[in-house]
Amino acid sequence: MAKKVTKQGLPPLDWLKVFEAAGRHGSFTAAAEEFGATQAAVSQRIRNLESWLGRQLFIRSARGVALTVDGESYLPLVHDSLRALEQGTENLFGQTVRELRIAGLPSHLEMLLLPRIEAFSIACPDLRLVIETVPKRLDFETADGALHLRYGRGGWKGREEALLANEVLQPMTVPGRAGDWRTLPAIELRGERPGWAEWSRVTGEAEPEAGPVSVDSMAHALRAARLGLGVVLGSKVLAANLLQTGQLECAAAPELPTIDGYWLSWPPSLGKSRRQSEVLAALTASLKG
Repeated sequence: MAKKVTKQGLPPLDWLKVFEAAGRHGSFTAAAEEFGATQAAVSQRIRNLESWLGRQLFIRSARGVALTVDGESYLPLVHDSLRALEQGTENLFGQTVRELRIAGLPSHLEMLLLPRIEAFSIACPDLRLVIETVPKRLDFETADGALHLRYGRGGWKGREEALLANEVLQPMTVPGRAGDWRTLPAIELRGERPGWAEWSRVTGEAEPEAGPVSVDSMAHALRAARLGLGVVLGSKVLAANLLQTGQLECAAAPELPTIDGYWLSWPPSLGKSRRQSEVLAALTASLKG
């Protein structure tokens, strides 16, 4: 170990950057090449960091280096922190936007975002959109994406937002069955959206007969309808592309507007520059269709 370094606040940033590169590559030599430094300089910075922390981060051997348990635990924290610092600096002081990270639930990314990416790419051809899947709604609190594609009523703490579309539900079927949709079994969708009982109460129409299919995802419910397994009380927002391409048809039945909607949200630090505001406006317009 190198001589003990007095701890004052955080370790020097260049030590952390070199550690992150060496850990990412699994090689001091590769880290040296990335920074245009010598292997000895990289090794010295990592030894300084180890001394500062009082922990060994790498195991050195004739075959190369490998992270210790402490190193493996520390690397993701350093990596995420450096990336957040880089992105935040660009957001606040950069004049250009090269990359946007957007997080959302799988069905929203697949059915709302992906069909509209082409329009956004035409508006911003020099920008890369990086997509991150969020398995559950609660995971948005730790999602890495600066942008969030969310469902609900808005008002998320500490974030700016734009309403993309209000949720509207309508019975939908496989093509050719919209006229006699009442003969089809109802596909049940469990979750926060109003179901067939609420649709019946608001519209005054009788509920269709319950069927054997019950799912917990709108994407799965729409897929079941496309397979001819029944009639779905489908989202006109998420099913827009399926309806336009003739993969689903709206039944001759009333629709049910809801108080929920689809939103694009972002941290207040994003959108400080004119270019950033223009990019956000272009993405919002594309997602609104």
